[in-house]
Amino acid sequence: MPLFACITEVLSNYKQVSTQISPEDEEFRDENWYQILNAIENAPMSAREICSSQISKLCESGNLSAAARLLQFLRERNIFTAPNLYNTLMEVAGRRNDVEILCQVFKDLILYCKSLPSTSYLTLARAFSRINEPLCLLQLTTEISELKYPSNTVVLNRLISAFAECGQSDKALMIFYKIKSLKCEPDLVTYNTIMDMLGRAGQTDEMLNKFASLKDAGIIPDFVSFNTILNHLRRKGRLDLCLVCLKDMSAIGIQPDLLTYTALISSFGQSGNIEEALRLFNEMKTRQIRPSVYVYRSLVNCLKKMGKLELAMTILEEMNASTGNLAGPKEFKWKGR
Repeated sequence: MPLFACITEVLSNYKQVSTQISPEDEEFRDENWYQILNAIENAPMSAREICSSQISKLCESGNLSAAARLLQFLRERNIFTAPNLYNTLMEVAGRRNDVEILCQVFKDLILYCKSLPSTSYLTLARAFSRINEPLCLLQLTTEISELKYPSNTVVLNRLISAFAECGQSDKALMIFYKIKSLKCEPDLVTYNTIMDMLGRAGQTDEMLNKFASLKDAGIIPDFVSFNTILNHLRRKGRLDLCLVCLKDMSAIGIQPDLLTYTALISSFGQSGNIEEALRLFNEMKTRQIRPSVYVYRSLVNCLKKMGKLELAMTILEEMNASTGNLAGPKEFKWKGR
């Protein structure tokens, strides 16, 4: 169907949905649709550009219901607009505390764009930071969990990640616990995201509780799980628990990588436990993981501070003799990332 005919149909259908328009949008009547028709008929732009322009104007004027309806209608007619238009509408809905429009537009966007850009999730999360409607967020979570395609778990995981990134750990946890009560069970990615969020928030004990609950959920932790735990324990100075975590890793056949060893060796050295730092250094080499110059320098500096100058010189000589065989920048990356 030509675009002009499509918008004509919008015009004829508009009265059928007018009861859904909020009082603030009542001024958006037939003459506004005629303006859209006139713009489409006379402008030398593409259909997408014209519709995008009109939707932007509706958002600017505060006619959110009309903008949402036009977006929905265009999607139903396979006239695709850019995701940023949906994001713009969600931003405005957030500022105006219109949670109904906010959630509806996000759901429409999920159906329209099978793989949403991260900006869309962040836009929704930021909007909810201004809207105190926990029940609406839980309802949105339930409705997303009922999706068949795209994967409901993937969408919910990215939603949790967005709320975590925006510093809204309470809402991220709210979604997590809601998922656990639904048919859509949390997966390893869900747990890894939650554990990292709790670690960043300094909630170490709660992070460890979530890690322990993986077993109850029948989920086997991966390299990312252990590295997340190790990183946050290390930063909190809980090096004793780091050693326990390392043993658990080995027990299920997961080997620390260069980055893990580098961070732990540095932490143990700086804490004064040079013996453990050296043990990890030797273990690293036994497992044929090539040390980097950073590992050597960290050990040398710690040994010098502790007055162990002879051992520091031995490590330095080993580094100089291994110059051509040291780990390079390409090896400094997390597995599974």
